[in-house]
Amino acid sequence: MDSKNLTRNEAAERAGLISDLTYRLELDVSRAADPDATTFGSRTTLTFKAAVPGATTFLDFLHGGVDSVLLNGEELDVAEVVGEHRILLPGLAAENTVVVNGRGLYSTSGEGLHRYVDPADGQTYLYTQYEPADARRVFANFEQPDLKAPFDVKITAPATWHVASNGASIRIDDQGDGTATWHFARTRRMSTYITALLAGPYHHVTDEWTGTLDDGTTLTIPLGATCRASLAVDFDPEQIFDVTKRGLDLFHRLFAYPYPWGKYDQAFVPEYNLGAMENPGLVTFTEAYVFTSRATAAHYEGRANTIMHEMAHMWFGDLVTMEWWDDLWLKESFADFMGTYAVDRATDLGQPWVTFANRRKAWAYVQDQLPTTHPIVADIPDVDAAKQNFDGITYAKGAAVLKQLAAYVGEDAFFTASRAYFAAHAYGNTTLDDFLAVLGEASGRDMASWSDAWLKTAGVPVIGVDVATDDDGVVTSASIVQEAADPVTGGPVLRPHVLRVGTFDIVAGRLERTGGFAVELTGDRAELPELVGKPRPAVVLPNDEDLTYAKVRFDSGSLETLLARLDELGEPLAQATVWAALWNMVRDAALPATRFADAVARMAPGVREVGVVQLLLEQAQAALERFAPPGQRDAALARLADTVLGLAHASDPGSDHQLAFARALARLGRSSAVSHDVDATLDGLLAGSVSVEGLEVDEQLRWALVQARAARGRADQAEIDAALGAAPSAVATVGHALASAARPEPEVKAAAFRAVMTGRGEDAAVLSNDVLSATAAGFRLGSHELIDGYYAEYWDCLEDIWARLSIGLATRTVEGLFPGAQDVAADGVDAHPVLVKARDWLAQHGDAPAALRRIMLEQTDTLERTLSAQAAAL
Repeated sequence: MDSKNLTRNEAAERAGLISDLTYRLELDVSRAADPDATTFGSRTTLTFKAAVPGATTFLDFLHGGVDSVLLNGEELDVAEVVGEHRILLPGLAAENTVVVNGRGLYSTSGEGLHRYVDPADGQTYLYTQYEPADARRVFANFEQPDLKAPFDVKITAPATWHVASNGASIRIDDQGDGTATWHFARTRRMSTYITALLAGPYHHVTDEWTGTLDDGTTLTIPLGATCRASLAVDFDPEQIFDVTKRGLDLFHRLFAYPYPWGKYDQAFVPEYNLGAMENPGLVTFTEAYVFTSRATAAHYEGRANTIMHEMAHMWFGDLVTMEWWDDLWLKESFADFMGTYAVDRATDLGQPWVTFANRRKAWAYVQDQLPTTHPIVADIPDVDAAKQNFDGITYAKGAAVLKQLAAYVGEDAFFTASRAYFAAHAYGNTTLDDFLAVLGEASGRDMASWSDAWLKTAGVPVIGVDVATDDDGVVTSASIVQEAADPVTGGPVLRPHVLRVGTFDIVAGRLERTGGFAVELTGDRAELPELVGKPRPAVVLPNDEDLTYAKVRFDSGSLETLLARLDELGEPLAQATVWAALWNMVRDAALPATRFADAVARMAPGVREVGVVQLLLEQAQAALERFAPPGQRDAALARLADTVLGLAHASDPGSDHQLAFARALARLGRSSAVSHDVDATLDGLLAGSVSVEGLEVDEQLRWALVQARAARGRADQAEIDAALGAAPSAVATVGHALASAARPEPEVKAAAFRAVMTGRGEDAAVLSNDVLSATAAGFRLGSHELIDGYYAEYWDCLEDIWARLSIGLATRTVEGLFPGAQDVAADGVDAHPVLVKARDWLAQHGDAPAALRRIMLEQTDTLERTLSAQAAAL
């Protein structure tokens, strides 16, 4: 009964029993700045009705001790009812009041109530992160999304701190002892996972949004923007507020439902596991969005996208919430789509659909080709499975499918359905059928068959164009074709696509668009009469405008033209769609990694969008390090680095492109294969003896350069420590951890491996989430001779790691140390000893926790893909 892993069946049984739920939370974090204080006071009062008087249920609470449990005024025996993860509530009455007095544990994993000590000034900061089931780390509750309730919150903290929760602060009582108690307005009904707390000496700025609603009334929303005090000098709340106001303007027009949560605070917090979280009234973001180093246009666009994504959640997810995590897509896919849509429609920041096509969908295509792929509407039996379902399918594939849905039914029908959905289900919980019902009514389309094809099947469709010509090159027949199979069921699945086909030719010596037309593809093939009787185009681009979710297969003529002249293509979305297709081909071993990297190096200067340039440089390096055979790798990496060095010098001084090339050069500089010129430039930039006009060596670039020197064995520990001491910060702490573990010395690798495996550094201090991941990343920057000897222990300890750590830290450890950087063996892929060991582990541990097996299946498949691509290029 005391399981930490709440199941769907348990949640459904409890939801059938409990109704009319309310919470009163009283938390005491007044001693949070004391490092010896490992717990905080947590008192929860719940009232609810029970459908079956006399029944037994349970509360969820991952605690640091429970002092008392009162049920309807009777004190229960703590020894009998309190477990490590649950509190039994026997003999319920028709109407119940439960009071739990206990203690929560401060976290360094980013789960629950995270405590962070700022290395810049020594001040302590707190924030919470709960999704999907970590509110129970802070207070006793019914931890499931369909048991919504209003929350009354009271927090005691140091009197000088800024303290916030979902509701507005309505009273502060000074206790006279250096502490104060904040009382917050009662919230509307919400799920436990979106409640929130923020406390610390935060820098806080205010503003407000005022708008006129459809009924002519005026709505004013107080706005707040928050960051750590040491980041205030780099904070830009004016730009954050500008994006926020534009989003509120747009969403009120689109959704015709007033923002329901009172105030709108946005807090940027350290060591955050996510990009952001949609806590109503108190949205939390990674403080990577407070730009302490120079940010490119792509960074500002990315931050705006995240702001809009979380704002969309105020309706999709917070106002109307999925009943259980099976329908997680009802919030995440919608928010992902709406984030890009809103940046495109409400701001002038970049080309968001280009970024979506090139970066966001790349995540989806990778995830959807793993053996653990699943339909968008997934089978989520428990909260551990839910934790791992925040993946590229639920977010990016779901968003891509919603973009296709908007093309399929029309935007007007899509937003008409959304408005009906909010009106019908406000403050409630829904399933897939609830949204399909309003969408079918608004569009007149058969949404059941569309849903079956797109939401209930897995896998990536492949779309290509078959063209036949006569001897003169005139097209005699042409069709668009679809190939798709569901990797889960093994059966064929032909999805309906509304898309466009583009045509391009060489005009005046350059590749130019010459045509395009719409196509509705409902089976495996659709004729393209628009091409027949005309000269065959130099390039035919399926999925022009990136309207649907599919990998693109080019004919040989189009492919050769694109690899030679893609930089001439002046349309950013078409160009991004092609680059995304080429990257998929590299991963599928259909395009050699060296050819892709050479194409990137040659044509990256012709890509206008710096975000696409940044991604292409990352992909080019990854292609060579993972997919190029070892005999080709070093020369290709050196060639890429030399080219990027030249591009950094040739770029416009001070431009975003110059910065992108410089940062890519620093990453490439971790390789021992780089030339003397690259070595000298990187060392000189760090020392100040080399300069590039317009390029500032800011904090991010400086630490990238330190890491490059460390990985090449050119920086000792004293130099790395001195860099941290000169300017301590959150960025420096993580950069120092990676650089320290990257040094190519046996004793360094031994210490790094031990630190990640135990979760503690040499001083026995617990490694926080970010420092643990950075240490693992630094450890992996080593030769096979240095690091391979440690992996025997890794395989033997996997289940212990999973049992000992929280799921977040366990995931970082298992993934961070997986030996995925391997070279194809002379006797073939299947004989590679690491792949053999990984497969053996899976075969011998069929009863391992499902979430752990999922990670190992994915890592093993990724390794097999890596080795297969290397073998194909030999």
